[in-house]
Amino acid sequence: MAERRVNVGWAEGLHARPASIFVRATTASGVPVTIAKADGSPVNAASMLAVLGLGAQGGDEIVLFSDAEGAEAALDRLAKLVAEGLDELPETV
Repeated sequence: MAERRVNVGWAEGLHARPASIFVRATTASGVPVTIAKADGSPVNAASMLAVLGLGAQGGDEIVLFSDAEGAEAALDRLAKLVAEGLDELPETV
């Protein structure tokens, strides 16, 4: 199982717009991914409601998991997106 631990780079955390950007990037990756706060239960990273339900704040550590083919590259891109708090979906995701 591939795993990435990263701190949320968006000051407002994974709420509304940042969560939408993250969910779109996860869906575009074509790889099933779960996300969890460092001390929480994993949820489907492609579900807007699930991601919002995490309540992840800026600076919180989250963990991304996947055991699918292509997981390493997908998790690298998603971790970079979260860590840098990008304002829009990168073309490479």
